[in-house]
Amino acid sequence: MFSGYRPIDCDLHPMVPGMKALTPYMDAFWADQVVERGITTLDSQSWPVASPKTIRADWRGPNGRGAESVAQLQSQVLDRFGVETAILNPLYGVQLVLNQDMAVAFTRALNDWTRAEWLDRDERLRASIVLPMQSVEAAVEEIERLAPDRRFVQVLALALGENPLGKRQYWPIYEACVRHALPLGIHAGSAYRHPQTSVGWTSWYLEEYAANQQGFQSCLASLLTEGALVKFPELKVVLLESGVTWLPAFLWRLQKTWKGVRFEIPWVDRLPAEIIRDQVRLTIQPLDAPAEAVQRILDHLRSDRMLLWASDWPHWQFDGDAALPPGLPEAVLPKLMRDNALATYGRIREGVPA
Repeated sequence: MFSGYRPIDCDLHPMVPGMKALTPYMDAFWADQVVERGITTLDSQSWPVASPKTIRADWRGPNGRGAESVAQLQSQVLDRFGVETAILNPLYGVQLVLNQDMAVAFTRALNDWTRAEWLDRDERLRASIVLPMQSVEAAVEEIERLAPDRRFVQVLALALGENPLGKRQYWPIYEACVRHALPLGIHAGSAYRHPQTSVGWTSWYLEEYAANQQGFQSCLASLLTEGALVKFPELKVVLLESGVTWLPAFLWRLQKTWKGVRFEIPWVDRLPAEIIRDQVRLTIQPLDAPAEAVQRILDHLRSDRMLLWASDWPHWQFDGDAALPPGLPEAVLPKLMRDNALATYGRIREGVPA
C-alpha cells in the first residue's frame, strides 16, 4: 500500500501471551516466584484485552486475543503496508510492579523475550528497551546490557510514571541514551503511582485515556524547565500515542509564560518552542483532528520534521487499510512515512543503504 515510501512504522505492540512466556528468560529464583505466587498475567493491570480499542476486531485470533506472533504481524501490517522497518514497543505491566527487584527481573525477561521471539524472527523488526523506571540505576544497567544489540533503537517509559521525567534523578538515563544513540520513547500509559489527572483519580478508562494528554504535557514541561533537553541537546524524545493537536496550543502557552519567568530557569536560553521542535517527535496514531483541520494543525506546528508514521498495531485507531489519517497533504508524506524516522533513529539510519 505504501511501498513507494518504504515506510517505517514507529509504534507496534506485541502482546505477551502470559507470564509463562517470560519465565524461560528469568533466572531460577524469579521463574519459581512466578509459579509460587500464582502470577499468570500482568494484563489485568492494563487496558482490558477484550476492549474494542485494545485490539481491532479483524486482528484478533481465535482466542479473542491478537498480536502474539510474528506471523500475525507480518500478514496484518508488515506485508500489508509494505513496511521496511518496524519498531516494537511492548506494553506489559512490568512498569507497574512495586517490588523493585521483581520489576527489574520481569523487565529484563520482557526485553529478552522481545529479542528472541520477535527480533530474531524477522529482520525488519526493531524494538525499544523497556526500562524498569522503578530504579534509575537498573534502568541504566538495562540500557548498557542491551545497547550492543543495534536492533534496539530506543528506550521506553510511560507518560504517567512515578515523577515528571525531567527530574534530575533521571538524567543518568538520558546520558546513557545519548551515549548509545537511543531516543527516549514516552508512551501513553500510567504506572498508577499517582492520580492520572491533576485533580484526582479517574473512574473510567475513557477519562484515563484522555488524561494521558495532560501527562504528555507535564513530561514536556518537565524535560524543558528542569533543563534535560538543554543538558542533552542530542537527545531525541518521541511521544508515542500522544495525539498531536494539543501541542501547538501548549507550546504557545508554555512560551508565553516563559517570557515572564525566564529568570528562574536561565539554562533555557532560547525559545522553548524551538527546543521542542528540534528534539521532540510525535507519532500520528491517533491524529486527533478532523480532516479539514489537519493542514491548520500542521501550519501551527511550524515544522515538517516532527511527525512519524505508526500503525499502532494492534490497537483500533483506524479501519481497514486507512492507516493514514485523512487530511494529510501529499507533500508531507515522504517525511512522515520515512525521512523523519531516519533522522530520529540513528540506529535505523545506519542500516539503510546509501
